[in-house]
Amino acid sequence: MRLIILDRDGVINQDSDDYIKTPEEWLPIPGSLEAIARLTRAKYRVVVATNQSGLGRGMFDASMLSRIHEKMHRKVAEAGGRIEAIFFCPHAPDDHCECRKPKPGLFHDIASRLYVDLQDVPAVGDALRDIQAAQAIGARPMLVRTGKGSRALAAATGLDGVAVFDDLAAVADALLAADAAG
Repeated sequence: MRLIILDRDGVINQDSDDYIKTPEEWLPIPGSLEAIARLTRAKYRVVVATNQSGLGRGMFDASMLSRIHEKMHRKVAEAGGRIEAIFFCPHAPDDHCECRKPKPGLFHDIASRLYVDLQDVPAVGDALRDIQAAQAIGARPMLVRTGKGSRALAAATGLDGVAVFDDLAAVADALLAADAAG
């Protein structure tokens, strides 16, 4: 069984500068749920690593975040996929924690809790901080143009050698084609 790590906002669902604060605001990016389903069928363990500073900023509480994640789990399941686990950082940027991307704390948690080595594990994000966290632990960073991805690509700092895809569906296409090729 293989592992893939996904950022949430901007990779699976539409991002918002105003934050995703309710289940109603959580809207999947077209093709993302089906991409997760295809990865699930191909025996990938899909996990999410997401900064959720809205918690630390008091924009929503843990109960609301749980409801948002319940909706995400439900929608992914309806498409035939499965998210095995969600790892999130609840801190605001000025809390200076170790789990907020670009620091690799969430990735260390994933490795520890799932008893896996993250060397060369695909890690999909839409922002430079996602790429930096993946690089810090030796995972294989992949940038999508959805969410903040196009802006990150335009800035083009720290992205040398990082694979870039239009969206999560294109990532799934590439991974599954590489798997089929052996």
